[in-house]
This record gives sequence, C-alpha cells and structure tokens, in this order.
Amino acid sequence: MPTLVMKFGGTSVANLERIANVAEKISREVERGYNVIVIVSAMSGKTNELIGWVNDTSDIYDAREYDAVVASGENVTAGLMALRLQEMGVSARSWQGWQVPINTTSAHSAARFVSIPRDNIEAKFAEGFRVAVVAGFQGVSPEGRITTLGRGGSDTTAVAFAAAFEAERCDIYTDVDGVYTTDPRITAKARKLDKISYEEMLELASLGAKVLQTRSVELAMRYGVRLRVLSSFDETDETSGTMVCDEEEIMESKVVSGIAFSRDEAKVTLVTVEDRPGIAAAIFGPLADAGVNVDMIVQNISEKDYDEVHPGAVTDMTFSCPIDQINRARKAMENAKAAGSINYENLIVDADVSKVSVVGIGMRSHTGVAAKMFRALAAEGVNIKVISTSEIKISVLIDRKYIELAVQTLHDEFDLGAPADDV
Repeated sequence: MPTLVMKFGGTSVANLERIANVAEKISREVERGYNVIVIVSAMSGKTNELIGWVNDTSDIYDAREYDAVVASGENVTAGLMALRLQEMGVSARSWQGWQVPINTTSAHSAARFVSIPRDNIEAKFAEGFRVAVVAGFQGVSPEGRITTLGRGGSDTTAVAFAAAFEAERCDIYTDVDGVYTTDPRITAKARKLDKISYEEMLELASLGAKVLQTRSVELAMRYGVRLRVLSSFDETDETSGTMVCDEEEIMESKVVSGIAFSRDEAKVTLVTVEDRPGIAAAIFGPLADAGVNVDMIVQNISEKDYDEVHPGAVTDMTFSCPIDQINRARKAMENAKAAGSINYENLIVDADVSKVSVVGIGMRSHTGVAAKMFRALAAEGVNIKVISTSEIKISVLIDRKYIELAVQTLHDEFDLGAPADDV
C-alpha cells in the first residue's frame, strides 16, 4: 500500500473535539487505501505550560531533563489520537520517538535527525495496522536520552518521515487553508496559491511567513518530498490547500509569487570602522558567538578619514537583526572593542524598522523587478534604508509605520491578487 504522512499542529489537536475531527480526516485517507503515518504536536498551549513548569522549578536546568518534560506533550496527544482512532474501528498504534526509533544527535532542545529506521513501523503495517501515530518534535540520542528538535520540530519530523518511508505526499494540516501571496490580514486581495516551489517557500519561511518551519522546507527540497499545506478546520479533497513542489511541476507562475514581511527588525550601524582585511570577520564572528541572527549587511565608505596618515581607510558597517537580539549584539560589539579586535566611533541602533521582501522564481529570467519595487515604494513616500538581494528575492528595510502600506502597495504593483493566467 502507498504511504501518506499527515501532520497536525497544536491548534488542530487543541482538545478532544478537535482530535476527533482530525481522526475523521485520517480515517478517510485509510479508506482511500493509504497506510498513514500521523505526526502530532502537543495540544495548543501545552508546550509553553511545560516550559513554564521547568523554569519555575529550576533557574539553571539540566537540558536532558528539560527535554524529558517538554516532549511529554506530544506523547499525550499521540496516545489520545490512537485511542480515538481505535474507537472508530481504525487499527492504530501510538509511537514515541524512542520506540520508532527517531535517532538524533545529542544536542538537547536543538537535535538533528540522524536516521529513522522503517523496520518497526513497517512490521506493524504488515500485521494489519493502518495508522502509526508518532509524537512529533522528539527523538532519542545515541546515549538513549529523549531529545527535542526545537520550535517547529513537528513539521520537520513529518517531512523526515515522508522522506524515510518514501511517502506519496506529506500533508501539513494547520489553521490556514494554504500559502497566500501575503498575509490576508494585511490585504484582503491576498490570494491562495495552488502551487509554490520549494525555493520560494523556503525564502518566504525564512523571511517571516509562519505557515511552514524553515528546516522542514529545506528537508523537503533536499529529498524531493511533495508537501501540501491545508486547513484542519475545512472540508478537504485532493485539490485543497497549496502544494510545495519542484518548480518543474508549476506550469505557469508570476515573476513575483509573494510578499513577505517581518515587523520586529532592528538596524545597527558601526560608525567609522577601520577598513582593512578581516574587519568583517572581526565584527560578525563575535555576533555569531553571541547567537545574534544577522540578516542584511551593508558596508559603505565613511564620511570621516581614519587618520591623517591613512585618509579614507575607514568604513561604516550596517547590519540588521531581530529586535529582541539588540542587547546581545550591542554587548558583543562592546566586548570586541574592549578586547581591541575592532574599533569604532559610535554604535547607532534603529529599533523602529521592518523588513519587506518580494519573492519569486520568475525573477531569474525577468529584469526590472527591483526598479519596479523601488518606484512603487517611492511613489508612496516610503524611504528604503537597506537593500538585500538574492536570485529570487529582494528585501528592504523601511520604517515600521509604513509596513502595511508597503505590503499592500507591492502586492498591487505585482498583480498578486489576480491568477497567473490573467497576467
């Protein structure tokens, strides 16, 4: 029989009524002839509750025990789901990470997959079981301890199982009915995409779109897993949701497929840094060591000279990072300056900026996208502070107060409210 992987997030299994709703969807796939591997998250809010209990118990906790506690939320969901399916007459069994086993590294709370052997689950399928309900977000280390994969780990678990079992498809059920051209809460013209390429989805996920976790898209692209994003709360069929697949499967796509944005960004500028070989490493090495997620980087000639002997041998270095990492970034730069590895005149922080990005594989073969984007923003009086580009993406930093205006403007400018056939 073909294998289908289905993943259900926390809101989809938030209570017993929703678990029963999900069980009906699983049962229908069994009736269609699939052996089904179901990946479940903890019930909505439970993981945060468990983390709170750990923090209340110990200020400095053992990471191994943290994982043992936090992973228990998924175990409860898996057991309840299997029980519900059994009540419906569907032969199902729940699996915790160590029982599969889902072999991972020993990096507790940030583990990576090593292998997922098929033998145990396939043996149950051979016995007549039709559904394996697997606790997502967790695995087992080489030392035999429970590990967790970090936030969004259940998405990654689902894709990893689809790859390991050569599943026909991996369906990610969530609280939205697919991937949209932008956030529908920003513009009512946002349109659900029928298909989107792995690369576009990866860019959108990394740029702030919350539909799929970035690691899961990376894994799907690497192993060619066909992903489908759809809603747990709607009636669905084979045409529902958005398919994430190879660009070869997409008959026709627009130059730009979507507009992504991230509200909570900050811009940091080091003024009058010595312009010499190795200065970038001296700046961004300490930032990486401090766990600062640097995104956009711009280096420009400073208005000031370094000294009378070396005129013009200075630069200003600007980078962006999440706003909640500003204090970490500031301290890393101050420590590097105190250690003598870098020197700068001033450190300027602008904590009132946001990032807006246009994404599309069509940008590879079409020119003028950047000019069109910049003209549209300029016409609305939106000033661009920093620009960053890749083969299929253009990102800009702007004042946060203009974020909704910028998204709506670009969505209209690139005709994203209309189907591809109409353009």
